[in-house]
Amino acid sequence: MTTMTVVRWAAAAAAAVIPNLAMAQRPVSPAGTAAVPAPVATGPVSPMGTAPVPTPVAQEPTGLFQEKFTKVGDDLFIAGQPTERGLRELSAQGVTTVVNLRTPEEMRTRVPFDEAALVKGLGMRYVHLPMRGTAEYPYAPAALEAFATALSEANGKVLLHCTIAWRASHLWAAYLIQYRHLPVETALRQARMINLMDDMRSDGDLQPVEAFLGRKLPEIGHGR
Repeated sequence: MTTMTVVRWAAAAAAAVIPNLAMAQRPVSPAGTAAVPAPVATGPVSPMGTAPVPTPVAQEPTGLFQEKFTKVGDDLFIAGQPTERGLRELSAQGVTTVVNLRTPEEMRTRVPFDEAALVKGLGMRYVHLPMRGTAEYPYAPAALEAFATALSEANGKVLLHCTIAWRASHLWAAYLIQYRHLPVETALRQARMINLMDDMRSDGDLQPVEAFLGRKLPEIGHGR
């Protein structure tokens, strides 16, 4: 047997043994079976995955969006009502999904163009999730889940918008708490940098972020 043959034989033997050794050293339960890994959170995950959540950065909204236009990392924009120009520019920047939280009546009476048709004409996916805190369009856990699903299914950058990014800020805060597991204070601080305004207004007994989560948050204000 040549020296080269011996080396190759030894390498093959090691490769066969190491996986078995790793299995033998795996922690076991009292019953003697391989330990089951700790469960992880399930549910939709955004394109950002488990990466740290970027700090929102305000952008210039003039001519593009109503009042607010914020960039969150490379994959998400949160804004007020977009103009036609705003949608065209974001499409050129790689946005492939538009999530609209305004109600059909709002879109019909307050927006001078057909947003859904323009979005689809630009080759983007249009996700309409109307919510306004009413019986017909409630702020509710199901709405949060629908938004999380839209994020998880997005194949590219996402625009989330309402009228002035107030509803969108509350929804984003709830998403950060529920799906990204950020501390409540951290999530609220991020959303306040967009347009949460919890110390200035409240619709009913619960702020929208609380209704999305289905629970009270002592950390949030309830201004009138």
